[in-house]
Amino acid sequence: MANAVDLGMALKIPVIRGLIERRILVNYRVDPAVLASTLPLPFRPKVVGGLGIAGICLIRLKQIRPRHLPPWLGISSENAAHRVAVEWDEGDERREGVFVRRRDTSSRLNSVAGGRVFPGIHHHAQFHVRESSNRFEIDMRSDDGLMAVSLRATATRTLPSGSIFDSLDAASYFFQGGSLGYSATLDSRRFQGLELCCRQWRIEPLNVEEVRSSYFEDKAAFPKGSIQFDSAFLMRGIEHEWHGKADLCCRAE
Repeated sequence: MANAVDLGMALKIPVIRGLIERRILVNYRVDPAVLASTLPLPFRPKVVGGLGIAGICLIRLKQIRPRHLPPWLGISSENAAHRVAVEWDEGDERREGVFVRRRDTSSRLNSVAGGRVFPGIHHHAQFHVRESSNRFEIDMRSDDGLMAVSLRATATRTLPSGSIFDSLDAASYFFQGGSLGYSATLDSRRFQGLELCCRQWRIEPLNVEEVRSSYFEDKAAFPKGSIQFDSAFLMRGIEHEWHGKADLCCRAE
């Protein structure tokens, strides 16, 4: 049984700097037992109010480049990540972050280099985005036909009724704890790490009119009644850095 973890070597990547022009965090509350069945070892769901939290990160990055290069040499991309808030143990220490099931990107460079030059396999996808200062319409479909996402949302000042988060501060604290992410690789027992370091942190609530995800609508993984939309939040204009972390390796014993 695989029941222990080691920290392996990190990919040799420089610190990457850029601007989060727009980041939307769409969240679902999920039966923890169902969510646990979708996670590889050593991860387990981080439970809030008796429920697990999974979601989609829809992020537009600009000026992405190694830290020592000027912004005008950076690249831009639209990206989507399906992720789960998780915990795991490293020795006697409990850690927390997110497990990224799948990443999709508009960037051909990211799709070629992901998992090799920087952490996480990235699948190429087509993104269609229409947005203003307070309205967001995003449609994504992967080239391999395995992933589709759509979102219609507007900025608001209030959380949706029934959200697992009782305040904006509680939600902000929760998502700051998910800055360390581990992505699936071709090796089912090895996960590549990446940490998001923001110079400032602020989120705004979104009113979601419609959200669809082919992954979360898969009844084989998430039976009827086991998953429900919870909330969505917006970040924008955030200067940040990405720091590569050592691989997390689950060894068989």
